This record gives sequence, C-alpha cells and structure tokens, in this order.
Amino acid sequence: MTRRILVILGALAMLMGLVWIGQGSGYFPYPASSFMIDQSPWIAYGAALALIGVGLIWFARRTPR
Repeated sequence: MTRRILVILGALAMLMGLVWIGQGSGYFPYPASSFMIDQSPWIAYGAALALIGVGLIWFARRTPR
C-alpha cells in the first residue's frame, strides 16, 4: 500500500513539475493571469520537483514488498 502511495505522489510531483516548467518557459500559458508565465525561476523549481517525483517513484520501486 505504501509503495502505491509513493508512486502516485511521485507521478503527481512529476506532472506538477512539468506544468511549472511549461508555465515558466511560456509554452503552457494557462491560466493567462498566472504569475508563473515567462518567469525563469519556475523552470528550475519545476525541474527540481520533477526530479523529486522521479526519486519517489524510483525509491518506491526499490523497496521490498
């Protein structure tokens, strides 16, 4: 059960990180009033969050059942 939760949290963190990267770079300008659009720090924040998500998934798959 814990593995499943970690995988879900990791996938959500990866997805959220990719959205932040898209908004920070201007490729995903939604919603139009977002303060994150075309703001380069959000690219780094998104990359860090996506890497944390990958790490969570990796850790969950390496733990014994």
